[in-house]
Amino acid sequence: MKVAIYSRGLDAEQQLPLQLLLEELLKHKISILIYSQLLALYQLPESLTANLVSFQSHEDLGDEIECLISLGGDGTMLDAIALVRDKGIPLLGINFGRLGFLANINRDEMTSAVDAIINQTFVVDKRTLIHLDANIALFGDAPFALNEFAIHKRDISPMIKIHTYLNGEFLNTFWADGLIVSTPTGSTGYNMSCNGPIVFPESSSFVITPVAPHNLNVRSIVVPDSNIISFEVEGRADQFICAMDARREIVDKDIQLAVKKEKFTVKLVRLNEGSFLSTLRNKLTWGMDKRN
Repeated sequence: MKVAIYSRGLDAEQQLPLQLLLEELLKHKISILIYSQLLALYQLPESLTANLVSFQSHEDLGDEIECLISLGGDGTMLDAIALVRDKGIPLLGINFGRLGFLANINRDEMTSAVDAIINQTFVVDKRTLIHLDANIALFGDAPFALNEFAIHKRDISPMIKIHTYLNGEFLNTFWADGLIVSTPTGSTGYNMSCNGPIVFPESSSFVITPVAPHNLNVRSIVVPDSNIISFEVEGRADQFICAMDARREIVDKDIQLAVKKEKFTVKLVRLNEGSFLSTLRNKLTWGMDKRN
C-alpha cells in the first residue's frame, strides 16, 4: 500500500503529530510519499526519513497511490485537490486548522484514520467540481475548483455590473461587489458568509450568490449543475478579479467567461461515524446553547 502526505506547512509544535503519523504508517509497512517542502521544514529522525520518498507536483503522483493525507485546514485540502486532479486518488483531511468542513478528521483521530486506511473501512464521498472556460488561458492547467468560482471588483474600485446568463438565456444583471457560483461543497464557504443557502453535496446544483448587492430584492438562486453559466462584466475600472477557491487572477473586463460542471469528481474520505449532517451540527454549533 502507498499513501502520499501533503501540507502547506505546520507550526513547530506540530512536528510531533506529523512524526507520530509517519511512525504509525511505517509500522504497518505502508510506503509513503511526502511533499518535499514539508519534509524540508523539520529535522525528522533518520530512521523515518530513510523510508520516505518526496514529491513536488501532481506529476509525481501515480495512480497506485491509494490515499493522499492532507495535514492542515480546508485551504490545504483545496491545494491538495489541485494536486490530485483527475487521478481519482481519495483525499483524507486531518484538521490542524480552525473550522474544518473538508478536513473534518481531528488530529487526535490520526490512529483511527490510519486503521481505516489499512482496513479500507472509510467512506468515500464523490464531490462535483466547477470548471472555468475563458477566451484567454486562466489558472494554468487547473481551471477547476471544489468550492466556488467568484468574480469580484478590485480593492476599493466601485461596484461592478455582472450580466449573467444560463445556457445563453439572460438571468439577471447583478449590481454588486461580486458574484459567487458555488458548488454544493462550497455552499458552506464563501457562499454561506454572503448569506447564501447551504445545499447537500448530492444535490447536483450550483448556487449563484451576489456579494454585497446594490438591490435589496436580489437574493441567491439555486440552479441545476447541468447549466452553463456565462458572464459579461461592466464597471468603471478596467480590471476585476476572478477566483477559483484560493487562487485568483486579475483580468480585463472585456474577457469572456463561462462556468460548468467539471467532467471528473474528487473523492473525499470520511470515517464511518461522520456525515454531512453531523459536520454541520458540530462545525456550526447547531442546537448548542453558548450563553452559559
